[in-house]
Amino acid sequence: MAAALILAPALVSGVSAPARAAGPAFSAVTTTTFDQFEEDRIYVRYLASYDPRSLVRTAAWNALVASNVPAAIERFLNSGLAYAVTRSQQLAARNADFARRILATHTAEYSPEVHAAAQYALNSGTSALDAFAKTGYAAAKERDRVAREAAGEQVAALLETDRLFVAHLRDYDPGAQVRAAAGYALRVGATDADLVEFYAYDWAAAAAVDLQNQKVQCTNSDMVWRAKVKTLLADALAAQKAAEEAADEAREQARAAAARAWHALGEQAAPAKSTWDTAVVVAEQQAANWQEVALAAAAAADNPNWDSIALSAQANGQQWTTEQANAAKQAAYWTALYEMALAGELDMQAGAR
Repeated sequence: MAAALILAPALVSGVSAPARAAGPAFSAVTTTTFDQFEEDRIYVRYLASYDPRSLVRTAAWNALVASNVPAAIERFLNSGLAYAVTRSQQLAARNADFARRILATHTAEYSPEVHAAAQYALNSGTSALDAFAKTGYAAAKERDRVAREAAGEQVAALLETDRLFVAHLRDYDPGAQVRAAAGYALRVGATDADLVEFYAYDWAAAAAVDLQNQKVQCTNSDMVWRAKVKTLLADALAAQKAAEEAADEAREQARAAAARAWHALGEQAAPAKSTWDTAVVVAEQQAANWQEVALAAAAAADNPNWDSIALSAQANGQQWTTEQANAAKQAAYWTALYEMALAGELDMQAGAR
C-alpha cells in the first residue's frame, strides 16, 4: 500500500517521475528522507478535494481537520476509507434506483424536464445521481411546473369531479404514499396547480413507492425468517427422530424436547405467515384499485390531466396482480410450515403424557 501512496502525488500532478540511476533499491538518502505520514496526508488531501464520492471527500476532510491528524489519517486509511467507499456504493445504488423509478413514472411527454434530468443522472455516474436525488429532481419538477402554468391548458381543464376523485384517494386509497400525496394536493392553501401536479406525476410516483415499499418490507422480513427457519426445522426433525428412538424413562424427556423444538419453529413461521397473508390482501386491494383508476382514466379521455396516469394505470394493476400471486405462494409456504410445526408439537406432547 505504501508504494501506491508514494506514487499518488506524481500521478495527480501529471508529472512523470525521473528515471533512477542503477543502484540499491533503497539508498540511505531515501530511507532517511521518506516521510510516510506526509505521503499519506498528501494522498488524503487529494481524496478530500477530488474524489467523486461526497462521502469519501467528507471522511477525508474530517481526518485532515481532526484534533489528532496523524491518528485520524491512519484510521481513515485503515478502515474509514473502505467504509466510505462501501457506503457510497450503497447510496449510489439507492440513488440509481430512485432515478430509474422517476424515469419510469415521469414521462418525457408530460414531465420533460424531470425525465431528462433523471436520464442525465443515470448516464453520468455517481456524482450526478447524488445531485439529482438531493436537489436535481426538485429543481426539474419546478421547471416542469412553471412550463405547465405558463401553458395553462391543464389548469383550464380541471373539473370538480377531478378534485373529488383526489379527495377520494386521500381518504380511501390502499397506498399510504398515494393517500399522503393526494392529501398534500388538497392541503389548506393548495392551488389548482397542485392538483395538476398530482395528476401529472405525483400520483404515479407515490404509487411506485407504495409498490416498492411492499416488496422491500416483505422481502427484508422474509430474508431474516428464512435465515433461521432451516436450522429450526432441522433441529425439530432431529429432535423428533431422537424421541422416536428413545425408550423407557428417556422417552418422555426426549418427546418434550422435540415438542419444544417444533414450537420454536412454529413461533418463527407464525409472523411470516401473518405478514404474507396481509401482503396478499393489500395486493388484491391495489390491483382492484388500479383497475378502477384505469376505467376512470378511460372515461376522462378528453381531459389532459388524466393522460399521464392513464399510461401507468394498467401497468400498475398488472404489477400488483403479480405481487398478489407471489405473496399467495409465500403465504402458502409459511402456512404449510406453521401447520407442520403445530402438528409436530401436538404429536410430541401427546406422546409425552
